[in-house]
Amino acid sequence: MPRSRILLSSGALCTVLGLVGCTAAPTPTASGSTDSTALVLAVPSEPANVHPLAGYGKNGAAQVYDGLLEHQADSGLRTALAVEMPTPSPDGKSWTVKLRGDVRFHDGSAFDGQDVVATYRALLDAAYDSPLRDRYSMITAITDVTPPPATTTTTVPPSSSSRAVPPPRTVPVGSTVRFDLSQPYAPFLDLLALGIVPSETLAQPGPVAELKPVGTGPYQVENWQRGTSLTLRANTSYFGGAPTVSKVTVEFVPDDDARVKRIKDGKLDSAALPPAQAKSFEQSDVFAVLRQRSAAVRAIQMPVGNAVTADAHIRLALNYAVNRKSMIDGPIAGHGIEAFTPLSPVLAEFYEPTAKFSYDVPTAKSLLDSGGWVTGSNGIRTKNGVPAQFVLAYPAGDTVARDLATSFAADADAVGVKVQTRVGAAATGEAAVIGSGDPFDPDLALYPLMRSADPKITTSLNAARAMTDPAQRVAEYRKLQRTYIEAPTMVVLVGLEHTYVLRRNWTGYQAVVDADSQDPTWGAWWNLSRWQPR
Repeated sequence: MPRSRILLSSGALCTVLGLVGCTAAPTPTASGSTDSTALVLAVPSEPANVHPLAGYGKNGAAQVYDGLLEHQADSGLRTALAVEMPTPSPDGKSWTVKLRGDVRFHDGSAFDGQDVVATYRALLDAAYDSPLRDRYSMITAITDVTPPPATTTTTVPPSSSSRAVPPPRTVPVGSTVRFDLSQPYAPFLDLLALGIVPSETLAQPGPVAELKPVGTGPYQVENWQRGTSLTLRANTSYFGGAPTVSKVTVEFVPDDDARVKRIKDGKLDSAALPPAQAKSFEQSDVFAVLRQRSAAVRAIQMPVGNAVTADAHIRLALNYAVNRKSMIDGPIAGHGIEAFTPLSPVLAEFYEPTAKFSYDVPTAKSLLDSGGWVTGSNGIRTKNGVPAQFVLAYPAGDTVARDLATSFAADADAVGVKVQTRVGAAATGEAAVIGSGDPFDPDLALYPLMRSADPKITTSLNAARAMTDPAQRVAEYRKLQRTYIEAPTMVVLVGLEHTYVLRRNWTGYQAVVDADSQDPTWGAWWNLSRWQPR
């Protein structure tokens, strides 16, 4: 099925590559190594578990694991554990995948079709309680269909991958597996980036937290200090070649300011930082500031269990009351764009430019008036004795979410809606600052977020995911956004540009379009197994 992809500007990419590579002599790294073969980085959040069934590395590039396919810098796909691109059936309801026959797991066991079958069956097995189970719900069967005798070799041509491009090579072919689907699913190939684990580790169903992190990837888990850090060591037997950066330490530092301090104290080589904090490193000779386009949007989730946030007039009015441009200039320091629906503007082919709200305070007030929300003597509106007020929660340590919440509260107050902000997880009935977005296909983020929001929206989502004609899918998603604008279920604020800092000791960094979060499995470090000391 033909698929359009997000393309990065080659000029911008070369600029960033040059930024990292062109500098004076390398500085001592955070680990104390003088040869830059060890790297220490920091991210805001810790995964629930370092295992594919727990959702780790769902976009691929998980370092510890390989999928059948992997994403490239341009968001396209290339083979990984698959020896060639999967073949669809004429009706689009099954896909056949030939696998490499020269791959071993970190524990020394050989990779074959039974590992693929076991991984995906476990993903769909309720006994494992994988958070990705619903994401793969269209799979009805996964079967090892290796023909006897198996094909022995195939010639794999060079790829336009962001990894070092090898010459054509002959690769042993192993098993063949087939995925059967309940219906055609347009972004199915994106789901094949899921990391594969040994079938032996899945022999007995049980909690995901107890599963061992064994994969085929360029790195293997050496140590995991929960709440603190994860240490990865190079897989010297990796079929794609052992990484030159032989040790990677990932620190989990939720507080934005704390990550800045650790960089300035020489404790980190790289980190994800909010734009305002990253700005302080722009004149540094030691660190480069990396900017990446992102599919991430930030929004105010309006719970239906609250009489105020469930009110259609409140929701619509607040979408007009929000000054999104001011939020870009302030909380995200110019590193973002206005967003009006949960579909990120970076997915340009699917984005509907007419689906937007103007910043219009008079219209917001008029909508509240027509909805029966009357302004009281204290400036707060009421309806049937219920004051127009609610609590808005935002994550601890997230300065962008905090500042967006504060700005939103001020805009709401200007039209007579009182919003009390607080730090922490949202309780029942409270609004929350949330993030969403996927850089590969709109269905992957929109379907779980919006499928029960409105019957018309649900109908469009179900139709679009089953369409195999690209033009029809584009038309359906654009219609969905126009429908959403008429009765929004949340208040979408901004689309983010992600920023990172990186010590100028390595070459090989390539920009990608980021996902919603900033973690070591995608984003600035997605291809670090191919980095080289400068």
